[in-house]
Amino acid sequence: MKNIYSLFYKDLFLTNRLFTGLGISVVIFVLSFFFPWLGVIPALVFWALVLLFLIDVLMLYKTAKGVFAKRYAPERLSNSDENELGVYVENWYPFNVSIGIIDEIPFQFQKRDIWFKTTLKPHERKLISYSLRPTKRGEYEFGDIRVYAKSPLGLIRRRYTFEQAETLPVYPSFLQMRKYELMAISNRLTDIGIKKIRRIGHSLEFEQVKNYVAGDDYRTINWKATARQGNLMVNSYTDEKSQHVYCIIDKSRAMKMPFEGLSLLDYAINASLVLSSVALIKEDKAGLITASEKIGAVIPADRKSSQLNKILEVLYKERTRYLETNMELLYSTVRTVIKQRSLVVFFTNYESMNALNRQLPYLKRIAKFHLLLVVFFENTELKTLSEKQATDLEGIYIKTIAEKFAYDKKLIVKELAKYGIQSILSAPQNLTINTINKYLELKAKQKI
Repeated sequence: MKNIYSLFYKDLFLTNRLFTGLGISVVIFVLSFFFPWLGVIPALVFWALVLLFLIDVLMLYKTAKGVFAKRYAPERLSNSDENELGVYVENWYPFNVSIGIIDEIPFQFQKRDIWFKTTLKPHERKLISYSLRPTKRGEYEFGDIRVYAKSPLGLIRRRYTFEQAETLPVYPSFLQMRKYELMAISNRLTDIGIKKIRRIGHSLEFEQVKNYVAGDDYRTINWKATARQGNLMVNSYTDEKSQHVYCIIDKSRAMKMPFEGLSLLDYAINASLVLSSVALIKEDKAGLITASEKIGAVIPADRKSSQLNKILEVLYKERTRYLETNMELLYSTVRTVIKQRSLVVFFTNYESMNALNRQLPYLKRIAKFHLLLVVFFENTELKTLSEKQATDLEGIYIKTIAEKFAYDKKLIVKELAKYGIQSILSAPQNLTINTINKYLELKAKQKI
């Protein structure tokens, strides 16, 4: 019996409407001292309020389960994307109820204002949708759903608690990957900023000899076949396939820097995942290497249908480390793992020429055997400061320092080009598009 009463009090909440009614009752009692003609009116108002309170309690508590709620969530969340979730609610009361819903979302979002309000008719059902944008990979723990039901009288609320505790993993941005996949399949990559690259010449992979039609390149005419057939015949070529594309991700402290809630490592991971997906659609082989002071994951390049899931599972677990990358060990791994000439995309970050110079000897060695593409980040905050007009001595000092760092980034691009190393200097938010553009450009120019 004690349990029932404790639960009753625990789940009963008084509303502002009840307090307003009590306030009015108190005011009338006070006025009755100055206006005796009010008589029994104050007592009638008070006991009417008490009666309405008891009726409201009876309305909400006579039904054991007046409402039902359940959370609808995907099996996993996509990092840096808006993920759709929903709370399904159903009214089992024979009257209209006002509903307030609290969904206990993971602490990582640091939101304490998740409160949904709605009204339900008898036996009506609703799905309330909302979205969450995680900025870190890992496990996110959701708690219970708490529903506060209020009758048309509105003097109290009854709380219902639905145990919905669950843990959802946050993976690298697979929603972004799917978007690029669909556009690559339908040749609509230009819709999201991917440039259409004009092919120069043709690939070396011969496909067939076919009849000449208007528009064919006359340089591909096969004179021997023409002489045999008596009609103009041309050689047909197709894109070279099964080229190897390796993403190497630097996990050192240089990739810890945050931008719009995500670390540079997360931007590199998202871009690697999308690049691997597009490469597989283009019938190339995709591989992955992660490195810091020691080598992390190594996935040899392949075109199997399971390759992308394998890469996704590995990237999900990667974390930033706090030591510098061991470039000697990385070079040794590249030489051991990558057996043929490949496109090697190295995601890292350099803030100064000194940082580049420490790694340059190893980058030059890798570039001897592979087509090396170094991808690093533009510091957008420094760029904004360098473009801002200085108004005082301190502003001039800050602007000068910012311009110096921005200039160093451009020098790094020139230094890499001097040794035949391709590079991309990109703002974090444009990293994926710029990386895919460069991949398609290199593929079109047959540099791989």
